[in-house]
Amino acid sequence: MPTTQEQHFIQQLQTHQAIVHKVCNMYVHDVTEREDLFQEISGQAWKAFASFRGDAKFSTWLYRVAINTAVAHYRKQKRTITTITADSFPTIAQSDDTLEKQQAIAMYKAIAALPPVDKALVMLYLDDFSYADIGETLGITANNVAVKMNRLKQKLKVDSEKILETL
Repeated sequence: MPTTQEQHFIQQLQTHQAIVHKVCNMYVHDVTEREDLFQEISGQAWKAFASFRGDAKFSTWLYRVAINTAVAHYRKQKRTITTITADSFPTIAQSDDTLEKQQAIAMYKAIAALPPVDKALVMLYLDDFSYADIGETLGITANNVAVKMNRLKQKLKVDSEKILETL
């Protein structure tokens, strides 16, 4: 029978599993590898749960664990993400507007080409985390987040426009 701590962890993980799925989808595109990464993140989160003090929201803490685990997995695999298809993003694939769909695919390809930490920053930003929360998750200041995010927005705009020209 699970302990109270185990039950609490399982409940929190189930409540916030979308965070883990988002991170897995951004770093790994093969279904089997995504499932493996999900399990790896869950295991790392469980190992680290005893040190979770509650200073931050559980979701922020889980994002940090998920991103750190995904980045380590990414580096260990020594892979680069080369393609993202519309199937990788079902909400985009279901869009009726072809230009909007192509723009979204181009943006996700541009995001996928970013270095792992920048990719994590963009993911957190797209999930409406505050600069302070993003900074806490990534271990940088809110001002640094703002500077990096402004640069990334400009880079993503240019890169996605280039990608859109090739679609």
